Amino acid sequence: MANGVAEVHSGSSFEDFLEEQGIREEVESAAIKRVLAWQFEQEMVRQHKTKRAMAAELRTSRSQLDRLLDPRNTSVSLDTLSRAARVLGKRLVLRIEDRKPRRGRRGAPNRRRAEVA
Repeated sequence: MANGVAEVHSGSSFEDFLEEQGIREEVESAAIKRVLAWQFEQEMVRQHKTKRAMAAELRTSRSQLDRLLDPRNTSVSLDTLSRAARVLGKRLVLRIEDRKPRRGRRGAPNRRRAEVA
């Protein structure tokens, strides 16, 4: 208890909640894209590179660049992301990591049960 308020922990994480709602992958993709868009914009500002100049170096349209920089647009290809990074003197780095095991209510790994339709 801190400052007279009891801490309540339901035993579930935010990741578990997203998984239960069936939206974890969607939320993670959106978060990754928001970060990438922010990083591209910050680097463009740092290099004093306008959208027009960036689009020209990418050999693409300004509207295509706007889609790349739109944090809500998750349908940008890896090739486009990689080319944009290269234009800014950077490289795109991706990696695959092991998923954290899902935990049950008692702290034990959660075993998936087959669902019968």
